[in-house]
Amino acid sequence: MSTDGLTYDTGGLVAAERDDRIMWSLHRAALRRGLPPTVPAPVLAEGWRGGPQANLSRLLKGCDVEDLTKTQARAVGALAARAQHDDVVDVSVVEGALRRNHAVVTSNAAHIRKVATAAGADIKIHSV
Repeated sequence: MSTDGLTYDTGGLVAAERDDRIMWSLHRAALRRGLPPTVPAPVLAEGWRGGPQANLSRLLKGCDVEDLTKTQARAVGALAARAQHDDVVDVSVVEGALRRNHAVVTSNAAHIRKVATAAGADIKIHSV
């Protein structure tokens, strides 16, 4: 399964802040390919604790932070209902990753897989 980039879940941001080798390896590889990873705005809200978060700040410099539009919010809400999963952060990660054909970097593969299955899709997951 080929993907066009990476979408980070909150677990990816936490892994970057704790200087996780796998996380930083995935990040550098994406940047070398010219594919800045995407951080959905709800993920940033969940992972940001007001600083200083030096490693996370460094990671974000190489990422695209995607706003949650009204259209996307409705798609996320509908997918959350189908998946019977009330964590809209997880659902926004999956919705965006599927839309962009991205793999997901997460610390909770089971939640991501559950939402992707409800969307009728298979998704590549990198666990950190």
